[in-house]
Amino acid sequence: HLEESGGGLVQAGGSLRLSCATSGFAFGDYAIGWFRQAPGKGRDAVSCIDNKDGTTRYVPDVRGRFTVSSDNAKDTVYLQMDDLKPEDTGVYYCSAGILCTQVDKYWGHGTQVTVSS
Repeated sequence: HLEESGGGLVQAGGSLRLSCATSGFAFGDYAIGWFRQAPGKGRDAVSCIDNKDGTTRYVPDVRGRFTVSSDNAKDTVYLQMDDLKPEDTGVYYCSAGILCTQVDKYWGHGTQVTVSS
């Protein structure tokens, strides 16, 4: 089970922190990914953290603005989003899998992020 929270409405240049609370699987053995689905578009990868070794990944357009982190004590992954842009608007989903390249075993229901210009 994965549950996202922390979405909302923010002005361009602002910040949000998304949370992905997990349960029901061995958190430390999984990678947790973040995906974004913009209105009328498909679901695109944004970032990932592999809890086995702490490796993180980012797509180019969020690198330097977004930071993914993991709290093993809380089985929760965070996505700190800074300097938000209108094009960051969408529903953000977290997912879990064995590797960041196979992070589609479990999915949350998403949280809406809206960035106004």
